[in-house]
Amino acid sequence: MNRSKAFLQEIDAVWRRPIPDEVMARAGRSLLDYLAVTCAGAAFQREKLEKYMDFARPEEGKFRAIGTGKDLALKEAVFLNGLNGHALDFDDGTNSGIIHLGSPIFSLLLPLAQRYGTGVEELLRAAIIGYEVSYTMAVSIQPGHKAMGYHATGTCGTLGAAVAACYMLGFTDEERFQAFAAACVAASGMLKVLDDGSELKPYNVAKTALLALTALQLAKAGFTGHADPLGGRGFLKMMTGREDIELKPPLLGGTYAIMKSYTKPYASCRYTHPAVEAAIHLRNRYGLSAADVESIDIRTYNLAVSGHDHTEIPGSYSAKMSIPYATAAGLICGRAGLQEFTEARVHDEEILTLTRKIRVSDDPALSEAFPARQAAAVTIYTLDGRMLTEQVDFPKGEPENPLTDAEFRERYDALMAYGGVDPTDSEAVFAAVGRGGAASSELLEKL
Repeated sequence: MNRSKAFLQEIDAVWRRPIPDEVMARAGRSLLDYLAVTCAGAAFQREKLEKYMDFARPEEGKFRAIGTGKDLALKEAVFLNGLNGHALDFDDGTNSGIIHLGSPIFSLLLPLAQRYGTGVEELLRAAIIGYEVSYTMAVSIQPGHKAMGYHATGTCGTLGAAVAACYMLGFTDEERFQAFAAACVAASGMLKVLDDGSELKPYNVAKTALLALTALQLAKAGFTGHADPLGGRGFLKMMTGREDIELKPPLLGGTYAIMKSYTKPYASCRYTHPAVEAAIHLRNRYGLSAADVESIDIRTYNLAVSGHDHTEIPGSYSAKMSIPYATAAGLICGRAGLQEFTEARVHDEEILTLTRKIRVSDDPALSEAFPARQAAAVTIYTLDGRMLTEQVDFPKGEPENPLTDAEFRERYDALMAYGGVDPTDSEAVFAAVGRGGAASSELLEKL
């Protein structure tokens, strides 16, 4: 059996189905989320971007590097969009696939839409299919893929971005297969970028979008890949060490992958969110401050512990990956937004002192419940002898506990403001995506 052809045929069947209105609406929200997060990400790492520009001297072009105000060559725009789209670790994803979905896909589709005059509605239809490819592949190979040290956003995201672009640009069946085969060869992503203050996690997304673009170009040039890049010693064995992987069906559980994605209310790794939310609940219920706390115990599922239980915080990127830091910030500030993870804020001694009082451990029952529940239980021991406990099973932003329209709009406006986007332009972009029939270039010229 040719596993690659069978998989792509299943995906093609999804493409040929009428997409429900609610799924298209969710895709529009995902695009708005991506644009706002990317603008804010560009502002967050502006100093590094300036140094990058000084050294690289990227070629000017016609394609907007979102949030920078610069029009660059196609490959440069795709790369920088990915770099900025994941800079804050605030982009969407799913816990069951352990993957960020939108940032690689939109980082590639938007510059290509500029080049070929693609409308927003066509772009969104293609993105929905890209989400389906990335998610289906990721959920089929996780959690063993993560255990081997891979970042599924880089590996499975390459496949999803390439296939999405093929559909948006009207590739033939053969061209689409060859682009998929080339993407399988290129796919890579290292999870060790989370460790020890590394700032290269966004690089996984940047190169993913760029490699997907290259896969398209190779396919259009007529380069032929393996007849079954998933099977044998191909992608699946490379990414898991096993040949007996069962590929899940698309539309798993009867819903589109994009409907399974979360939108983050807290500006840190998704593994931190249930603990952050529990701490905020306890703070608000009991009027707690850092001065009241003797120690904090956090129990969560095992995949969330490794690489996320550190209490030494060398910088912002490390803080975003730390359950103790994010929880301490949530308890002290009552929120864990962009301002709680700035370079200045992550050296705040009050937050760091509380961070060192927090211990994270895995709970067998919560581990068994994952990914159906993404839970954490927080127990705060106070200096006056109280033991206060709160468990959060579905943190805000999950499909089971989504942001309201008002909450999403507040988040969008805050991110755009952080990114320095004029409120009039921000409103125009929001309205253009809502209309659906707008040209993609109409969005990008304002960002």
